Amino acid sequence: MPSEASFPAETDHAEAAGALSDRAADAAGSACPPASAGLSNDYLNHYSEVLMLIEMAGDDPAIAADLADWQPVDYRTYFGASELRRAAAALAAYDALPDESRLAFEKLVAAMDALASMAVFALQPPTDPATAPVIVDATAPALRSLIARAGAFLNSGGQMLPPDGEAGEAQLAIDRVLERAAQRVDLEIG
Repeated sequence: MPSEASFPAETDHAEAAGALSDRAADAAGSACPPASAGLSNDYLNHYSEVLMLIEMAGDDPAIAADLADWQPVDYRTYFGASELRRAAAALAAYDALPDESRLAFEKLVAAMDALASMAVFALQPPTDPATAPVIVDATAPALRSLIARAGAFLNSGGQMLPPDGEAGEAQLAIDRVLERAAQRVDLEIG
């Protein structure tokens, strides 16, 4: 699990976003910032790491072994096992979110999980060296976009809800990968 020293830039960014949320709440006349202002984007390191490995696997098939170890993990599990100093506050902030906001974020996480898992599976040996870049091209931009939207949600203290169509974007990328795989099988059989 990540240590506090592992990703200081992410933690500093999350703390800065929390400070901005605090100032916004004060400007609105609130005596206390919303509890959800303590959300942490450190969680997204899990997805940034798999995205980096997916992109590298397009050029180096040996990376597939590192990818094989990646598993989806939800926000609560991530911070429940984390050694980060702010892990307890990040969990409390998550639990303080309104159900609608939390469910919208969890749908976004499910889309990231599905997309990353499909890419990890598709890049496992024996992957044709010509196919790996296609898998990367089909999945990496969509995963990067989903990670950015999740970051916006977390950095806004849960205020910037992801649009309902997030799962659709991931599904389109998954469909492209499956289509390429079917074409490859047809070529091998035919």
